[in-house]
Amino acid sequence: MNTQQRPYAVSVFGLGYVGCVSAACLAQMGHKVVGVDINPDKIEMINQGKPTIVEKGIAELVMEQHLAGRLTATLDIQSAVNETDLSLICVGTPADKNGHTDLTFIWHVVEQIAEALKEKERFHTIVIRSTVPPGTCCRIEEQLVRSGKSAETDFAVVSNPEFLREGSSVDDYFHPPYTLLGTANSVALGMLRQLYGPVDAAIVETNREVAEMIKYVNNSFHALKIVFANEIGAICHSLGIDPHHVMDLFCKDHHLNLSSAYLKPGFAYGGSCLPKDLKAINALARSRHVETSVLSVIERSNSLQIDRALEAVLAAGKVKVGVLGLAFKQGTDDLRESPVVKLLEGLIGKGYEVKIYDQEVLTSKLMGANKQYIETAVPHIAKLLAPDLDEIKRFADIVVIAQKNRLYVPFVEEMLFEKPVIDLVRLFDEIPASSNYKGLLW
Repeated sequence: MNTQQRPYAVSVFGLGYVGCVSAACLAQMGHKVVGVDINPDKIEMINQGKPTIVEKGIAELVMEQHLAGRLTATLDIQSAVNETDLSLICVGTPADKNGHTDLTFIWHVVEQIAEALKEKERFHTIVIRSTVPPGTCCRIEEQLVRSGKSAETDFAVVSNPEFLREGSSVDDYFHPPYTLLGTANSVALGMLRQLYGPVDAAIVETNREVAEMIKYVNNSFHALKIVFANEIGAICHSLGIDPHHVMDLFCKDHHLNLSSAYLKPGFAYGGSCLPKDLKAINALARSRHVETSVLSVIERSNSLQIDRALEAVLAAGKVKVGVLGLAFKQGTDDLRESPVVKLLEGLIGKGYEVKIYDQEVLTSKLMGANKQYIETAVPHIAKLLAPDLDEIKRFADIVVIAQKNRLYVPFVEEMLFEKPVIDLVRLFDEIPASSNYKGLLW
């Protein structure tokens, strides 16, 4: 928790769910808050000490802050902006009929703030709490510049997404997973660090686009978790198995299941287990006449990632391709269902010359199903394997990193001075500055 704080004057635009909670909680933290809304009924409610929403704990909080003189509301936008240090935009951003975010309410507020800024002499911070698509803050900034004020000098636009859940929003406000500030403006950052001083959470600073994106990522994942659990539930139910017992066991694994494992973009999955078992559970669902719309499309989505990798290599226009890694992951010679093998099939099928280096894969030691699989997928595999990295260096016009192995780092760093490198696995934590480097999705 950041204990440094000074009271600010804050205007909150939009007195719906997020705005009402934000206004009341900021007032409780000692700030002077004025709410702004186009609905005069909401203005009157706040000025009577009544909340505009039904939510646990909000009625008492609004009344308490109203009586303390820290929470008021107004229709006067000019005074709300002129008499405050920061403006929080908390208006709704509903989906339109095509699913796109409707920013009508955002632009209405921004237009009004731009007009009010013309008369303001002091620096003003505009904080976007509403969920908006990446790039919206930049567009808001462009709109506000039309007021005659200079971005970053006279005002700053910050992405500061909220992480509130209905039913526990007041508690969530004071105990978020972190406080996310999307801006590089030092004045705005200083104000917001102090604004959120009493909040029990680390302050994380990032750029605006990342901050704008995170809410969509969070909510998509939450929705995915619900649907995944329900599809597993449907399959279990069809088999007479208690799905809650199954998921209780699932949730005990904090090493893989409930962790950050597998949650970074990279290359496709493969190996002898994931593809086989995914096929099996989908076949089991079909046999029980259970529709699983999410589980059934995972394999297709995985194939699309291999397609993206193939397209990236083809787009480079280099016909001699050196590939680092053949097995589906480091530390094994298991080639079954390796996405690298499928990538090679695509390249060879289009007439590309390929050399592969993988220190764990020696054709002389391949046997059984592993040997049968690779000889079927990539005939004459022995001719494609390079004995060392020097041969890759001599042969290749382009290098493809297909396996996350730290032993490749020195070699790749050298290659970046000489030839294009396509990284499918994010070998480097920090993206190399070389123009020869291209990441699959970064």
